[in-house]
Amino acid sequence: MIALHDLLSAEAAFATGAAPVCRDGGVLLDRAAFRARVAGLIELVRSHDARRCALCIDDPFEFACALFALFACGKEPVIPANATPGYLADLANAYDFLLTDADLPPFVAATQVTAHTAQPIDPHAPLTLYTSGSSGTPKPIRKTLAQFDAEVHTLEQQWGALLGDATMLASVPHHHIYGLLFRVLWPLAAGRAFDRAIGMEPLQLQARIAQCGPTAVVSTPAQLSRWPALPGFAALTPAPRAFFSSGGPLAADAARAYAASYGAAPLEIYGSTETGGIAWRRQDQGDAWQPVAGAEVRRDDDGALCVRSPHLDRDGWHRTGDRIAFDADGRFRLQGRLDRVLKLGGKRVSLPELEARLALHPYVAQAALVPLEGASRERVGAVVALTEAGGVALRNDGRVALAKTLRRHLADYFDAVVLPRHWRFRVSLPFDARGKLPASAVAAAFAPLAEGMEVLAETRVGETLHYVLRVPPSLRHFTGHFPGLPILPGVVQVDWAVRLAAGHWPRVREVASVDRLKFMAPVPPGAVLELTLAYDAARRRVQFAYRLDGRECASGLLVHREDA
Repeated sequence: MIALHDLLSAEAAFATGAAPVCRDGGVLLDRAAFRARVAGLIELVRSHDARRCALCIDDPFEFACALFALFACGKEPVIPANATPGYLADLANAYDFLLTDADLPPFVAATQVTAHTAQPIDPHAPLTLYTSGSSGTPKPIRKTLAQFDAEVHTLEQQWGALLGDATMLASVPHHHIYGLLFRVLWPLAAGRAFDRAIGMEPLQLQARIAQCGPTAVVSTPAQLSRWPALPGFAALTPAPRAFFSSGGPLAADAARAYAASYGAAPLEIYGSTETGGIAWRRQDQGDAWQPVAGAEVRRDDDGALCVRSPHLDRDGWHRTGDRIAFDADGRFRLQGRLDRVLKLGGKRVSLPELEARLALHPYVAQAALVPLEGASRERVGAVVALTEAGGVALRNDGRVALAKTLRRHLADYFDAVVLPRHWRFRVSLPFDARGKLPASAVAAAFAPLAEGMEVLAETRVGETLHYVLRVPPSLRHFTGHFPGLPILPGVVQVDWAVRLAAGHWPRVREVASVDRLKFMAPVPPGAVLELTLAYDAARRRVQFAYRLDGRECASGLLVHREDA
């Protein structure tokens, strides 16, 4: 290991110049190439008199080089959560200049490995990251390089021996603390290569593993939960030495799938941008969390988790917004957030408590509850990711019967007035790229999609999707089609089938033809449709069928291009 602030020192150049940094396809970029690229970018950074730089570089190698060029010049990196124009406009007062991939001069690795003058870096150099904040407003989290250095040393102490010379493959962005640490800073400090590409599916992972050899995979619960159902999941060779997950709890059935295929469940990391890593678990060894090396935890009188660790910016205790309960072994279980308490019908209720109870039902894999906007805070909506048994119940009995079953389950613990009145059933919860579950994304499940329909329920069995869709009476497609007798245009039904299918099978976006198209019955405003999508990858087609009141009303075949 090397201290992060020593990466550009003369001693490090002499001792570790050939240490790997980044795999770019078949090319391995080492620390000499890294230092050379940093030296080149220092000239660019020095051309800006201002101090605070928003770093919006998607290439992980270029990002790492630009980050340390800023440190070497005494600038303060500001790392926005994303680089969309609206988001950057909200942060206009937080930075003075911007660096993107397009701003960087060309880099040719083979010609950039000559020695360069050592560049001192302040061990306590500041760095600011942004999170969404509890209100959805970007929230600055100011940290120091010393905090990150302490954390990468913790990570190496905890799992360095397990990883050895593994290349870090990541499907998470480096603009957030999890990706920044696991994808960039930890490998840099440990002399372990990170991959320049982002692998999202097992087939892509297999190609990278074949080129990299020993690997470790850094991902999120939402992504990891999908992979066991994809072709090639259990055949990754050589098997990754570890799967890391962070941003939320990994579903138990997903953890079991990894344990069955690879002998170990993913290593789940619990923490936050403010605190860094706090604890970890492997669900095949237990569902309770244990503190990472060097971290101490305690429980306040109201159940709040407090942490003290070298990853913080002070020596004292930091109080989090999470409620915990300790077990007999000194490990803890999360019991939801402390700040999600509502008053419904005159009664106070904790949404995390409702979610936890709901998740105990065998039909429920994960659940998220949210107050519905526009209501007088008297209504709560539940978005439920179903287990396999839950999906069977939905298809056999319908969504109304399933919602009643889950309400009866909750009624054993809560007054009826606080129970969810609105339900949405999904294959998975709407986690974002960081593995977070924004309240706005949960609430969005109760509004029509941009395409116009409301998705009331969704299940998946292998390569077949089942949807329940509501057709809003106010849908603009009814205008003029037809006056006095509005019906949903057939082209809209085909479009919906394409879009929903492409959300799971991206190749379907490139439709070459629509075959065997039939419309057997009109679809009026307010109709509730059942849609089945069955994908045949070998024949490059999706068979779709709509049913209304138990009768088929439209069907066809979507055939996509071979080179899509």
